[in-house]
Amino acid sequence: MVFGNTTTPNLGPPAHYAVNINAVHTLNVALTGATGYIASHIAVALAEHGHWVVGLDNFVNSSPLVLDRLATISDTGMPFEELDLSQTDKIASFLSTNKVDAVIHLAGLKSVADSVAEPLRYYENNVAGSISLLTAMEQAKVHGIVFSSSATVYNPDQVSPLSEDAETGPINPYGRTKFMVEQIINDVAASSPLKAINLRYFNPVGAHPSGLIGEDPIGPPNNLMPFVMQVAVGMRDEVLIFGDDYTTPDGTGVRDYIHVCDLADGHVAAVDALANSGSSQTINLGTGVGSSVLDVLAAAERAADRTIPHRVVGRRPGDAAISYADPTRAHEQLGWRSQRSLADACVDHWRWQDQNPQGYSSS
Repeated sequence: MVFGNTTTPNLGPPAHYAVNINAVHTLNVALTGATGYIASHIAVALAEHGHWVVGLDNFVNSSPLVLDRLATISDTGMPFEELDLSQTDKIASFLSTNKVDAVIHLAGLKSVADSVAEPLRYYENNVAGSISLLTAMEQAKVHGIVFSSSATVYNPDQVSPLSEDAETGPINPYGRTKFMVEQIINDVAASSPLKAINLRYFNPVGAHPSGLIGEDPIGPPNNLMPFVMQVAVGMRDEVLIFGDDYTTPDGTGVRDYIHVCDLADGHVAAVDALANSGSSQTINLGTGVGSSVLDVLAAAERAADRTIPHRVVGRRPGDAAISYADPTRAHEQLGWRSQRSLADACVDHWRWQDQNPQGYSSS
């Protein structure tokens, strides 16, 4: 194993952790933001691949009910502690106690609009919080990290598909926090035993096929798919389409929508790659296929079997016409590529929304 806790040998999970007897234990992996949309799906994927999973979160953007849902899906319990990223010493103790080999760092605020309105809050939470986590990892001698970054680190004024070598140039505080954390992680990795993979997400959509876990935004959704599905289920009146005069096939913006379960599998591949090779790198996670707003709307209408009201309004400042990934490096370095279609994502997302019309509060 290239990285690991050098203080204590890996003795397996705590005694209270229910074991899937069909799984083969390889790594102890900690998730920050463990009860969030993406992290919850990663927890399932890690367990399916035989890794022990432990989690921490402060529930600012998530529900404790996720823990029960995860136990149902995976037939296991996830050792969990309610912690904030600022609690450096407590996080270090959590990592040591659970004999963590690697961290997947997903905790962070993620609204572009809110980051513009409250930049200091975003820099404090996303950047300072990540520094606190890295300090805790150093204290606990945990030497592997997979960071949840974003395609917002790229300059939007360039031609897609976007490779990892495309020009960076985030245009909002949220994107800048992601880019800053990438740079901090790279600097720490260059000066210490830390090995890191920065994963730049494009547009996560969909839900677990069980319908038990999915995206549950607090307040109006900032992303297209959950907004479309909330309109479909009757929570909201209509979908607003921001511009239909772009230079695209139907005039609406084109983005790369990746199924959250494919995204989760990409994280498992990244953790495995770190353990096997120990090389630090930056990798896109996307499908390599662009879909327009109207494509998403049509696929959602088919999945929900109903017309979804929508209205075209003016463009939003800063929105690019087209943005989708070049996922070549992910396939070459991780052996990963997306397997699920936009139609699959809409079917799974609708199942989640239909079974949980008010999100986790439906329970």
